[in-house]
Amino acid sequence: MGDPGAMGDPGVQGAAGMGAMGTMGTAGQSVVVSAESPGANCTYGGAKLASGGGSAYVCNGAPAVVAYGYFFARMPADNAATVAVGSSVQFPVDGPMSGITRMNATTFVLPAIGVYEVSWQVSVTEAGQLVLALNGVELTETVVGRATGTSQLVGHALITTTTASSTVAVRNPAGESTALTITPLAGGTSSVTAGLVIKRIS
Repeated sequence: MGDPGAMGDPGVQGAAGMGAMGTMGTAGQSVVVSAESPGANCTYGGAKLASGGGSAYVCNGAPAVVAYGYFFARMPADNAATVAVGSSVQFPVDGPMSGITRMNATTFVLPAIGVYEVSWQVSVTEAGQLVLALNGVELTETVVGRATGTSQLVGHALITTTTASSTVAVRNPAGESTALTITPLAGGTSSVTAGLVIKRIS
């Protein structure tokens, strides 16, 4: 039997099929990809970014901070009297804010049910403690204190509200025995401020 002959040229391509076109899919959510976790609206993507940054997170576009407010006091004019046991520190001056409001100089309104990040710093003369009070109830897990020295009382906590228009205040705890003097000139010749930052994060 002789050797097989050479392969022939390819045939002409056939006509396209006539099947029905599929339906268009629904539009996807707008996304933002970040190298850092930006909040509760994002899910962990797992893959590394091409830039060599951290793990990728995919977000639905909603902001990580839903509402915020900064409130402060200028000493010595503000908080001129001592803060009695069971009473609250005054933060009577408004800074930037959106969605967080005040009831008065000591009490602030958290309008919606959610999780709030609360930070505060206050210079005091005596050894003492401060605590957050939510709707008038002291949250023992937020107590900060100082036994000796001249450092500020600094607190940072996450709190969860279960009712709309809840209130929060920074208080000299009711179980203490000493009124607190808000130091007017802590560490130098410039008047100091006491500050309160509230952010709703979910």
